[in-house]
Amino acid sequence: MGIKDLEGKGAIITGSSRGIGAATAQLIGERGAGVVVNYRAKAPRANKVVKGIEMAGGKAVAIQADLTESQGTQALVDAAVENFGSLDLLILNASGGMESDRGEDYALTLNRDAQVNMVKAAMKVMPEGSQIVFVTSHQAHFIHDVSTMDAYEPVARSKRAGEDALREMTPALDELGITLTVVSGDMIEGTITATLLNRAEPGAIEARREAAGKLYSVEEFAAEIAALVNKPGLEQAHTELVGGAEDFLARSR
Repeated sequence: MGIKDLEGKGAIITGSSRGIGAATAQLIGERGAGVVVNYRAKAPRANKVVKGIEMAGGKAVAIQADLTESQGTQALVDAAVENFGSLDLLILNASGGMESDRGEDYALTLNRDAQVNMVKAAMKVMPEGSQIVFVTSHQAHFIHDVSTMDAYEPVARSKRAGEDALREMTPALDELGITLTVVSGDMIEGTITATLLNRAEPGAIEARREAAGKLYSVEEFAAEIAALVNKPGLEQAHTELVGGAEDFLARSR
């Protein structure tokens, strides 16, 4: 039996039907939180994540919601409160923008506007002591100082815009006793983004692996995110740089 430090708490993890979100949901569920598993289109995948959490003794529910729609964000908040009694943890994992069928403004709509709207909806019900975790990438976090691959630049800039917008909300979060934590990771092996980038710019993953020394797997990065949940002593808007940030830091000085 692992530690159950999240027993009795309700959590939302956006974009959690696969990849990093799904792996993080499993870890949070194993620690006792009731988890709202969010998906946009693929219900069977989300239901599989829920089943995995339940098989480990946890509680979870799959909720279809498009974060770019206001009713989608509200549906997730309502699901946490109705199913688990409260919303104490919000992990903003969903991101995108490399999709070719969603319009040219989609990256900014999802990676900035939808993140802000999700937080605004959550803040209305989150009690003092709650935590919001924003998941991003080094390519986005350092985009003002370090250029990235052409194919990823619009996504990187929109994710940094989302991070900046959330940081601007910290005075309001302080008043409510809610902590914002930013987790930034390098390219993650096996994710959709890494696959699309490598397709757009062959050799991109290998180049990052060489520069960083190693790239984290989905499971390894999820473990780093989960380790920051309910961690004592985190300052407001603390930024955790996970793996391979040294060359970004050197180039941004």
